Amino acid sequence: MQKIKNLYDNLYFNLNSVFLLKPNYEIMKKIIGLLMLLLLSATAFAQAKIEFKSDTADYGTTTKEDDNGSRVFEFTNTGNAPLIIKEVKSTCGCTVPSWPKEPIAPGGKGKIEVKYNMNPGPIRKTITVQSNASNYPDGVVPLKLKGEVVKKDDANILKKKKGLPNQ
Repeated sequence: MQKIKNLYDNLYFNLNSVFLLKPNYEIMKKIIGLLMLLLLSATAFAQAKIEFKSDTADYGTTTKEDDNGSRVFEFTNTGNAPLIIKEVKSTCGCTVPSWPKEPIAPGGKGKIEVKYNMNPGPIRKTITVQSNASNYPDGVVPLKLKGEVVKKDDANILKKKKGLPNQ
């Protein structure tokens, strides 16, 4: 601020000698304030946006032996500012997510990997992504896991029953 004031004084020093004017610091403050406001409003339009290829991973009916439980949610930053994935949470300890810790540049792609423990039973889980994305309320995106894990023996019995001609 002092440098601007010195430049302003030097400019008006020459004019003062010609016109005998005094510097008006109040006008200068208003002009600088207006320029700062314009600069801040221009950066306010920069926003990150996240778009997922799919928000649901369907395991179908599977067994622990046939499936390792890993799924990937791919996304793109369709905004004009870096996308920051702050945190990815699971509804329980049976699902472990991993996500990129570095910002995703505009137009850049990333992925969130999810590993389910494949315990037998239905799969109905929600993964919550917290980010700075402006196209979701508060930057929170829900991702879903669905399907069913059956025991290997149960899967074989079901296949045999379907193959009987009288059923």
